[in-house]
Amino acid sequence: MKKEYDFSKGKRGAVIAQVGKTRITIYLDDAILKRFKAESERTGKGYQTLINDALNSYLGLTEKPLTAEMVRKIVREELSSQN
Repeated sequence: MKKEYDFSKGKRGAVIAQVGKTRITIYLDDAILKRFKAESERTGKGYQTLINDALNSYLGLTEKPLTAEMVRKIVREELSSQN
C-alpha cells in the first residue's frame, strides 16, 4: 500500500453508471415507505425495485400476467373463428 493516494481525478457517486436509470431524490409518505420496506422484507426484493415496479404497473408499462380468464377468452375466440 502507498502512504498517500492521489484522488485529484476522483469522481463522486457510483463507479458504474446504470444505463436507462436516473438517480433522483423523492419525498414519500412515511406510511408508503414503511409498506414497501415491509414488502421488501417479505419478498426479498429491494424496496426501490418494488416502487419502480409499482410505478411501471400504474403507467401500464408492464405486461399483465396471463390469467385463467384470459386463456379462456383466447380459446373461445380461437374456437369460434374455426367454425
